[in-house]
Amino acid sequence: MNSKKINAANTEISFYDEGKGKPVVLIHGFAGGKQYWDKVLPQLAEGNRVIALDLPGHGQSGMAKESYSIEDMAATIKELLDQLGVDKVTMFGHSLGGYIALAFAEIYPHNLNGFSLVHSTANPDTKEAREGRETNAAKIREDGPDSFIEGLSKKLFSPENNDLNSYDILQTVKIGMNTTVEGLVSALIAMKNRSDRNHVLEETELPVLLIAGEKDQIIPPEKTFSVSKTNINKSIIKNAGHMSMYEQPEELVRTMKEFLASL
Repeated sequence: MNSKKINAANTEISFYDEGKGKPVVLIHGFAGGKQYWDKVLPQLAEGNRVIALDLPGHGQSGMAKESYSIEDMAATIKELLDQLGVDKVTMFGHSLGGYIALAFAEIYPHNLNGFSLVHSTANPDTKEAREGRETNAAKIREDGPDSFIEGLSKKLFSPENNDLNSYDILQTVKIGMNTTVEGLVSALIAMKNRSDRNHVLEETELPVLLIAGEKDQIIPPEKTFSVSKTNINKSIIKNAGHMSMYEQPEELVRTMKEFLASL
């Protein structure tokens, strides 16, 4: 896949743009990158135009300012789509990307055909989690990102899959190391300060797909499945932790394609 760059929201944003058809946007998680979707994107691009980007401060994307809120990141994606001449998309957001997809659905609902949270939640951080974000941000500022990224990557996968996915765990570490200190800190504070967006799920009339990993140690299924409505589809990926795009890519692709076909 060929990486492209475009200036959006006063900074360079790196992205993939593959396939033809209805536009699909893939948003990676914290300390991730567009490569998170490498096992998924080629199959989704069969019949769809798939855009996967690096968030500000992640991968090959720059940062136009010191910190970005969740809403700022949604606005950056909106400007990227405007630059590409894309009006309506179906959006899949993994973890942090899901928080951004919810903000996008709240602010720009008319630019969506539907959206999906992939191992994500509409719930805000708990008090304990907010304190943890601050602690991690301080450690990264003081010690750099290396030990933090290595520790995080091991928690992303189901413990049962650590040996099976040892290569993929190393890949997530490599991808994470491409995140700048500023990008990591900015994203941590954005996640800490994000609002409760269960009301978006409760109020939206758009088709929604909630995807959870059966063995997710970061966001368990009950936190993903926070709202039940007729327009909200729910799917559990068996034998997957927080990274079904690595752990169970075929099952994730099947679930995503079924949702896209229903729109």
